[in-house]
Amino acid sequence: MTQLPLAVALLRKGIDGLDDAMLLLLAGRRRLVGGLSAVKRRHGLPAGDAAREQAVLDRGDGLARRLGLPSALVQGQLALVIEDGRRVQGLAGAAAASGHGTDCANTPPGGAMDQSNRGSALRWFPPPRRWAPLVARVPASWQRSVLERAVAQLLSGPLQDGALAFLSGRRIGIEVRDLGLRWVLGVEDGRLRALDGEAQASVRGTATDLLLLASRLEDADTLFFQRRLELTGDTELGLTARNLLDRLPWESVPLAARIALNRAARAARAAREAHCTA
Repeated sequence: MTQLPLAVALLRKGIDGLDDAMLLLLAGRRRLVGGLSAVKRRHGLPAGDAAREQAVLDRGDGLARRLGLPSALVQGQLALVIEDGRRVQGLAGAAAASGHGTDCANTPPGGAMDQSNRGSALRWFPPPRRWAPLVARVPASWQRSVLERAVAQLLSGPLQDGALAFLSGRRIGIEVRDLGLRWVLGVEDGRLRALDGEAQASVRGTATDLLLLASRLEDADTLFFQRRLELTGDTELGLTARNLLDRLPWESVPLAARIALNRAARAARAAREAHCTA
């Protein structure tokens, strides 16, 4: 067997020590959650607290930026420990009201589709939040490359016409909260690019609702009114971008992209309804 360099052995020993420390911290967290659950019961407080869960995610996001950690990685890990905390409190399988849980609470009932999906196999398909830890493992450079190609294809008309010139030197963000993803887009050299840094305005929503918006199966006004999408930061910049998308001729989007978006959005909506009605 090849003798490992001393530096490799020492670094691996340090990594093992940090892994052990993380597990010890997780064990301590579980004990604290168990104690918290008992105190809540004693005082007649509800076990679930969506506002607290969101505060944990937001605090983690801020710390991630200060430490230079990928936001998707931090959000994915926090989503896992939050779900474990729910399980400790006897909330396993309950729909979460926070952005990283299922969004049943903000989803209007689907009527007949709800009934047809009640026995659907779609309910066994994991919701987007369960994919977050896997998505976090995809290199950021790959994510950005795929995003740039997809957005460039969808917005090729406005790019050529100069309708996206208002984004020159400005940054707009897209946050997929249940996948723990965040991208910042801007126009550079006549191309729409994924950029580093903070966004001046951001659109935030679940993967399903953003797909429904992109596919035109639901309009932006409805999604924002129902608070299924949120606009933060520079409101004027965000509204300009939203109005541009509303005016974008759907027929200018390549047919293959329209078909793919439509099918993906319908499947995501059906899966969400199957989970919400299970």
